[in-house]
Amino acid sequence: MKILGVDSSGLVASVALVEDDILVAEFTMNYKKTHSETLLPMLDEMCKMASIDLGTIDAIAIAAGPGSFTGLRIGAATVKGLGLALDKPVVAVPTCEGLAFNLWGNSGFVCPIMDARRNQVYTGIYLAQDRFEVVMDQDAMDIHELIEILNDKWSEVTFLGDGVPVFSEIIEEELRVPFRYAPAHMNRQRAASVAALGLKYYKEGKAVLSDDFNPDYLRKSQAEREREEKYLAGDTVKKAD
Repeated sequence: MKILGVDSSGLVASVALVEDDILVAEFTMNYKKTHSETLLPMLDEMCKMASIDLGTIDAIAIAAGPGSFTGLRIGAATVKGLGLALDKPVVAVPTCEGLAFNLWGNSGFVCPIMDARRNQVYTGIYLAQDRFEVVMDQDAMDIHELIEILNDKWSEVTFLGDGVPVFSEIIEEELRVPFRYAPAHMNRQRAASVAALGLKYYKEGKAVLSDDFNPDYLRKSQAEREREEKYLAGDTVKKAD
């Protein structure tokens, strides 16, 4: 069974092909280029180098969010287009679950943290030692609230994600349980993990038609929040008048 994996949920752009329990190919970039510039050229190059015929894949797995609103939209448009052209289903893999799957075999809790601005993180808590288990569903929350939750669980934690360099000082000051950070080759989004987890979910019947796939943003975009704030501020002024 062949699963194409795509992840454009953060700063990293990544594509991969997993066939059963073998990683056939992966192309990952973490550089100052937009996903609109890199994603399709990376996919094309990977297919050429590994002689991959996309018509033979069974499904497309995508990191479905949360993450960068622009990145998620680019990934969704790419996957919807491929799914329609190839007549293949799509498997939505929650971004934090895909990140946590990087650390399969890890002891203790795995805790991805993605910088969501305003002292918030996109995060979840997972076990991945001999099985993959969601301990806390992914959510957007204040970093201090997350640390309180982890302190209450009293278990070793491994952090990964682009929120680590942003919030490492707070973690080191406030966390009272043993913790560590994932190494460089595991600490960012990887399409190989999305594809491998997507294969598992595909077998569980979680695939959808490409037209039915939509990203999971978890919260409104900054532009939407600012519009709402302006509207509420204007409404308050009117009521005061």
